[in-house]
Amino acid sequence: MGLIILFVLVSVVVRIHGASLLCTNARSRCFRKVITCPAQCPSTSSKDPTAKVCYVDCNSPLCQAVCKNRKPNCNSPGAACLDPRFIGGDGVVFYFHGKSNEHYSLVSDLNLQINSRFIGLRPAGRTRDYTWIQALGFLFDSQTFSLEATRAATWDDKIDHLQFTYNGKELIVPEGHLSSWKSPESSLRIERTSSKNSVLVTIPEVAEISVNIVPVTKEDDRIHNYQIPSNDCFAHLEVQFRFYGLSSKVEGVLGRTYQPDFQNPAKPGVAMPVVGGEDKYRTLSLLSADCTSCIFSPAGVLDQENSLLVDYGSLDCTGSASSGNGIVCRK
Repeated sequence: MGLIILFVLVSVVVRIHGASLLCTNARSRCFRKVITCPAQCPSTSSKDPTAKVCYVDCNSPLCQAVCKNRKPNCNSPGAACLDPRFIGGDGVVFYFHGKSNEHYSLVSDLNLQINSRFIGLRPAGRTRDYTWIQALGFLFDSQTFSLEATRAATWDDKIDHLQFTYNGKELIVPEGHLSSWKSPESSLRIERTSSKNSVLVTIPEVAEISVNIVPVTKEDDRIHNYQIPSNDCFAHLEVQFRFYGLSSKVEGVLGRTYQPDFQNPAKPGVAMPVVGGEDKYRTLSLLSADCTSCIFSPAGVLDQENSLLVDYGSLDCTGSASSGNGIVCRK
C-alpha cells in the first residue's frame, strides 16, 4: 500500500514540475496527445547550455519525451560532420566528396529543399578536395533561409561565426544562450543553444536542425595531413537533421537514405565508404532547387499518401560509428 501511495506522489510531482506539451501535428501518430517531460529534465530549455533538456517527440511510436543535449550528435542518424561524414536515415555511415565552393542538395522533398555549400582545399598530390560544409540553404513554402560559418584566420570561440539571411535579407539573432527569433509567419524558429556558434533551427512539422560551428583543429590537420593554410582555420558546420513526415520520393545526398526501399551503395566494412552523385545533386546556388534529382515544389503541397511517418530519431545507433565504418541502426 505504501508503494502505491509513493508511486502516486511521484506521478503528481512529475506532472506538476514537468512541462506538458500537446502534439498538434495532424500527421503524427501522437496527434492530440499530451506528453509530459520526465523528472530528470522537466523543462524544454535550460540556462546551462551543457545541460540536457526535455525533448518531446511527437513522431515517436511511444509518444514520449526524452532528455538530450541539443547540440549535434555526430554519431546519430541525420548527422553530417567532419569531411563530411553522413549518417543516413538507414543508419549507414558514408562520405560524400563534393568540390570546394560548389553547392549540393542534401535534401529535396515536395515541401522542403536543403542545400549545402562546401569549402575545401586540395593539397599537392591529392586526387580530390578535402571539403567541409560551410553553409546551408533552406527553401520551404515560399520562404528562403540560409546560415553559414564566416571565415576566420584563427579560431576564437568568444566570437560568433554564424551569419543568417531570411528571404534574401540579413537576419540578426542576438547573441546569448536561449536567445531566439521567429519569422512573422511562425514558419521558422531559430534558437541559440549556446551564447555563440550553436543554434537549433525549427521548421514546424517539417524539420529540426541542430548546428554547431567548429574549426579544423591543428590536431585534425596533423592527423589527416590536410595542410591547412595559416590564414584560414576553415570554420565549418557540424549538423544533425531530424525530419517529420518525409515523402517516399525524397531525394538528395542525405534525403534519399530516408526512402523506404533505399539500397545504400556505400561499401560495408571499408574505413571510408564513399558515395558519388555530384552531378545529380549539384545546384547553381545555395538557394536554388535546380539539381537533376530535385523534386521541391514552391507550392509546398505534401502528398499525404507518400508521407513517411517513420521515427528515424528513435533508432539505436550506439556502437562503433565514431570509427567511420558503416553500421546498421535498429529500433
